[in-house]
Amino acid sequence: MGAHQISPFFDVSKTPNFIRNSSFIRSYCSGGWTGDIDYLDESGSVIYSGKGVRSVEPGLDDHVMVGGLRKPIMNASAVAKIVEVVKRWKWGPELETQLDKIQFTPNMTHITQAMKVVKESDASLSLFRWAKRQSWYVPSDECYEILFDGLNQSRDFDAIQSLFEELVQESSGNGASLFSAYNRVIQYLAKAEKLEVSFCCFKKAQDYSCKIDTQTYNDLMMLFLNKSLPYKAFEIYESMQAAGCLLDGSTYELMIPSLAKSGRLDAAFKLFQEMKERKFKPGFSIFASLVDSMGKAGRLDTSMKIYMEMLGSGHRPSATMFVSLIDSYAKAGKLDTALHLWEEMKKAGFRPNFGLYTMIIESHAKSGKLETATSIFKEMEKAGFLPTPSTYSCLLEMHAASGQVDSAMKLYNSMINAGLRPGLSTYTALLTLLATKKLVDVAAKILLEMKSMGYSIDVSASDVLMVYVKDGSVDLALRWLSFMGSSGIRTNNFIVRQLFESCMKNGLYESAKPLLENYVNAAAKVDLVLYTSILAYLVRCQEEHDERHLMAILGATKHKAHAFLCGLFTGPEQRKQPVLSFVREFFQGIDYELEEGAARYFVNVLLNYLVLMGQINRARCVWKVAYENKLFPKAIVFDQHIAWSLDVRNLSVGAALIAVVHTLHRFRKRMLYYGVIPRRIKLVTGPTLKIVVAQMLSSVESPFEVSKVVLRATGDSVMEWFKKPIVQQFLLNEIPSRADILMHKLNILFPSSAPEIRSMAPPKPLIAGKGI
Repeated sequence: MGAHQISPFFDVSKTPNFIRNSSFIRSYCSGGWTGDIDYLDESGSVIYSGKGVRSVEPGLDDHVMVGGLRKPIMNASAVAKIVEVVKRWKWGPELETQLDKIQFTPNMTHITQAMKVVKESDASLSLFRWAKRQSWYVPSDECYEILFDGLNQSRDFDAIQSLFEELVQESSGNGASLFSAYNRVIQYLAKAEKLEVSFCCFKKAQDYSCKIDTQTYNDLMMLFLNKSLPYKAFEIYESMQAAGCLLDGSTYELMIPSLAKSGRLDAAFKLFQEMKERKFKPGFSIFASLVDSMGKAGRLDTSMKIYMEMLGSGHRPSATMFVSLIDSYAKAGKLDTALHLWEEMKKAGFRPNFGLYTMIIESHAKSGKLETATSIFKEMEKAGFLPTPSTYSCLLEMHAASGQVDSAMKLYNSMINAGLRPGLSTYTALLTLLATKKLVDVAAKILLEMKSMGYSIDVSASDVLMVYVKDGSVDLALRWLSFMGSSGIRTNNFIVRQLFESCMKNGLYESAKPLLENYVNAAAKVDLVLYTSILAYLVRCQEEHDERHLMAILGATKHKAHAFLCGLFTGPEQRKQPVLSFVREFFQGIDYELEEGAARYFVNVLLNYLVLMGQINRARCVWKVAYENKLFPKAIVFDQHIAWSLDVRNLSVGAALIAVVHTLHRFRKRMLYYGVIPRRIKLVTGPTLKIVVAQMLSSVESPFEVSKVVLRATGDSVMEWFKKPIVQQFLLNEIPSRADILMHKLNILFPSSAPEIRSMAPPKPLIAGKGI
């Protein structure tokens, strides 16, 4: 090729017409030299003459011959030729054919520079893939970056992913360091919000120990945070910390709020401090998230500190921040600070919203600060907000709890006038208040309004009745029960029983009988305890008029114990069996596993009654059967020849007297008939029954000595005492009429019962029954 060439390449088909030797023809495939060639200017003058250049072998030679001199191909010329070919043929087999014919050996610098000029991603990719097949190819980080840039501009992310796979294979196969390309791919995919693909590429880069730069970490974290996946972002952040990389300003702005909202407050605060140390200025979103999260977590001091720091940095609190702070302090019970922030919020020009009004009112009401709550409530109404049923209810219930009837009723009427439906708890609180204040008529009115609102009122009415019962307001309870009956409101049997017992306690026997009849008619079962308690009232009764009512009430119980009591007072002809058999039959029908305590209580009260009625022998039969059925298993103890004892501490007065007489009779039979005499005999009475038993026995000149809680005597002295006729008559219940004075003494002593014994006994004539 001659020196006339403008470019270092010469094509014979395009030989200029100003070459003098027109017969000059050269083949690129042949060797040898051409003839002389003259180069002329426009006027025809010879510029230069010289030998032609030998044809170079395409793809092998990296130089040209100028005359006899070898001259290297300039990089700019090589790049220009490659660009010319690529731009003309674009892609495909023809492009590769033309690239193969290039008359010099390119290098990766040529390819990289050519790709920068071409800029078209498809053409650049074709050139790159042709270069990869050449023996002189060397992996180039810059080359991959140019390709990724072009594919990103064309938004061809599938091609980016495919090229990334080639990058991975090439990096793993050749051990090439292509870190920049790795990072560039991850960044582009992250910014394009290709979540799964970008994270997959990130993991592969880590697997190949690729050094991930700070920008890549930040882009990935921003992607996951924007996709509401903070925990993945935290995972990347931990990898970033391990790699020693630091966050940038924008990632701080996203990372700190995300950490705060997810509850990782210590990590968020640490980053906040780190951000300030690195001279980044925190934005409002960081301050807002930290203030809100710290407040909700109960870390109020830290929240307030950050809030004050925000004010110092020139940021102005938002309405949302005020709401968050007020809410946090109110829920923590620091209402003074909450109220101060409330005033600051209004001074800042923010108008409290409906939710904030509701929260501040309810928090003050629940804390008992009713004046403040009421003041803000009025302010809320003036601001045009209609309080919710919840707000009304909270205020009303707290006023009710504090006993403020007028305020509670005013709130209730305001609520009704506003067209709001009070809740069940509101009605309950109001009714309880009215019941406590004994406003029966108002409570009845509210209860009927409650019914008109669609609520079931049976339970609420029963609750009011229970208030009266517990308070001991029996008259009001009966009045309320009458209202319930007239309004068709039912109550439960438990409350009826409670009211019945209150009536009995207060001596309102006429009112008690209908209650008991209702109780029985409602399929409720009168148990032995309830029957015995009525019998106890009969024992204590001193008025004949009341006795008739009590007997009628006993009959209304329809309990089998009443049939037993009636049968006990009839003759053997009517019973058709001896009294002892009759008593045994009754006690055999008791379920001692369930009613042992009730049966013991019944025996105590029954023996009181029998003694008062003078039915001593019947009482002894009851005691004997009760002892046989082990209702008092530890009452009598026979310690062979050492000591015999009777323990009456847990018995009523009548039961104690009967037990002493009956047991001494047993001791007498053992000592006289069997000749067994113990060293001593004890009667354990306790401090309460000691006087009653001692005075009864002293009337028949007993040898028993009285100590603090025990009456004791030696066996021999008791043996001598048993031999006296008056003692025999006393123990056999055959006391003659001249012993009326003894009975009179017993009559005086009998009422001296212990206050803890359930069955108290007033004075009644004690008459010894002689025959049954």
